[in-house]
Amino acid sequence: MRVLLMLGTCWLLLAFCQALAQPAANQVPWVPSTLTFAGEAVPLTDPLVRDRLERELVKNVYKHATTLTILKRVQRYREPMTALLAQQKVPADFFYLAVIESDLSPLAESGKAVGFWQFTEATAKEQGLEMSRYVDERRHLERSTQAASRQFMALYKTFQKWTLTAAAYNGGRTMVLNNLKAQQVKSFYDLYLTPETYDYVFRILALKLICEQPERYGFNVPAAEYQAPTQVVEVSQDTDLVAFARQYKLTYNQLKYLNPWLLYRSTWTSADKYHEQNKTMNVMLEVPSGKVYLMRVPK
Repeated sequence: MRVLLMLGTCWLLLAFCQALAQPAANQVPWVPSTLTFAGEAVPLTDPLVRDRLERELVKNVYKHATTLTILKRVQRYREPMTALLAQQKVPADFFYLAVIESDLSPLAESGKAVGFWQFTEATAKEQGLEMSRYVDERRHLERSTQAASRQFMALYKTFQKWTLTAAAYNGGRTMVLNNLKAQQVKSFYDLYLTPETYDYVFRILALKLICEQPERYGFNVPAAEYQAPTQVVEVSQDTDLVAFARQYKLTYNQLKYLNPWLLYRSTWTSADKYHEQNKTMNVMLEVPSGKVYLMRVPK
């Protein structure tokens, strides 16, 4: 009986500790006393600012399926993305723009925007990203992040404030400039903007808090031990992707998973193009003269 009593007490203590780690139902999630974005202070003493942040926290803390998926992807992408941003002197917090733009999915599509950073075709072409029958570099981790970094730096040159830079990435340079002038203010937090752009920045802040302290918001995401370390190798000539994959002990399917910028293509194995069973995968990557592709493979 004494043993049973002790076991029961231990169980209750464990349940109590787990309950403390979880945000209570119908309770506003925790908000820190201070918060920064890219080194710029968020004025949490402003009731309007705090209210908007709390609203975004509520949305994302209680939207469990999507937020859990994001947290798992953060483990895979945060380190390489922040390193690429740093190369262009972009603050690490801009990683969270990719989080809210695409949920860190290279396959994300919204309207005509594609990839981690949701580039349209026009913007991608301006940034020198390739979109061909073989590849879409909007889905390429390195190429797309380098392109996004160039955009961030160009916007920062205009605004000289990172929070305004983030807002302009969503709403556009002209829209933000016009509103700063019309409303005679200098800070993002003093601006009245469209709900989409205004909420955009607060969602960045909310996801930053959740991703940096997931346990505080009730999320338990074990370390992704199944994610093997990878490296980037250069491909500068036409390549049989199946043979290339086998060099690294991969299947073609696994190679595609690591390199989602490689497009699905099929060829016909017979003249009868109306029968789906006559399709086969085209596994040849044609590399234009002078082009070098960066392929991700296991170390």
